[in-house]
Amino acid sequence: MALNPDELAAVVARDIPAHSYVNLGIGQPTKVAEHLAPEAGIVLHTENGMLNMGPAAVGDEVDPDLTNAGKVPVTELPGASYFHHADSFMMMRGGHLDVCVLGAFQVSTAGDLANWHTGAPDAIPAVGGAMDLAIGARQVFVMMTLFDKGNRPKLVPECTLPLTGLACVSRVYTDHAVFDVGPHGAVVRETFGITVAELRERLDVALSEG
Repeated sequence: MALNPDELAAVVARDIPAHSYVNLGIGQPTKVAEHLAPEAGIVLHTENGMLNMGPAAVGDEVDPDLTNAGKVPVTELPGASYFHHADSFMMMRGGHLDVCVLGAFQVSTAGDLANWHTGAPDAIPAVGGAMDLAIGARQVFVMMTLFDKGNRPKLVPECTLPLTGLACVSRVYTDHAVFDVGPHGAVVRETFGITVAELRERLDVALSEG
């Protein structure tokens, strides 16, 4: 069966190397924080000015002044630090993050990313820090559904929506499969409740198997 967002977040968390500095984008990617093993020593960065962020806060843990970039209350881990918003963006742009996990409206097989505007006339653009992360992180993972609400593929030969970054995504995690993308095209790493043959029927892209 296709994975739900929590199950997919666990798959993403599994693939993040130990001792990495990581930024989790707003939306589904924030769920990855709930599945990181403490012994892995992964340090979470949030663009609103915090290092060593912990999982989401619940009950008495909630502090309205302690949130992630999506304004969701979070916990802090031992050694957590706080800094100015501008310093946080310098970390993002300066190549100091090993991995970022972003949501997307579309990703091309070449690794192009479109995640800030649907192109609809009444849509509210929401670029946030995505452009900075897309060019600044050493690896960009995307976490998204493989098909949109109209059942149209979001992994595409070429993005038709406004671009966030060119050739920046290295891996795409979806509810149906995980893909490596880049100059080599799309390579299927893992599937969930679907075969590669079925993916080829439903996607308008060339797929190879890794």
